[in-house]
Amino acid sequence: MRPGYKNFYFFSAVNPNTGQEFTLQLPTVDTEMMSLYLNHLSQEHPGAHILLVLDGAGWHKAKELKVPDGIELVPLPPYSPELNPAERLWQWLRLHVCRNRLFSSLDDLEQAICDAWHLLSPALLSSLCHCSYLYD
Repeated sequence: MRPGYKNFYFFSAVNPNTGQEFTLQLPTVDTEMMSLYLNHLSQEHPGAHILLVLDGAGWHKAKELKVPDGIELVPLPPYSPELNPAERLWQWLRLHVCRNRLFSSLDDLEQAICDAWHLLSPALLSSLCHCSYLYD
C-alpha cells in the first residue's frame, strides 16, 4: 500500500486595521483557485483598492493568474514568509486548535478549525495580523 495524503485549503485575507477577513475553503492550491479567490475577494469589496501581501508560492505569481482591477499583489522577499501578516493567523490556529490534539480523521480536524474560525473576532484578527512594518 502506498502512503497518501489528504488536505484541505483555506485562502484568506485579513485587513490588519479592522480585522475584517475574507476566507474561502477551496479544493486545491493552484493558479486557478487563486484566480477564483481573487475574483471573489474583488466582488466582496467592489471599488476598493486592496493590497494583498503574498509569499512566493508559484500560484501567487503565475503568468496565468487573473488579478481583478482594484487588487494589487505585494510580493514578499524570497524565503521570508514570517513577514506575511496572515502567517500569524495560521500560527495561532495551529497553537490553539491543533496543538497536542490527536484527531481521528481529517474531517474532525477540518471541523475543529472551522469551529474556531467562526469564533475569531475582528479584534483578535487585527491584533494577530497587525504589523508595524506595514505602515509608515
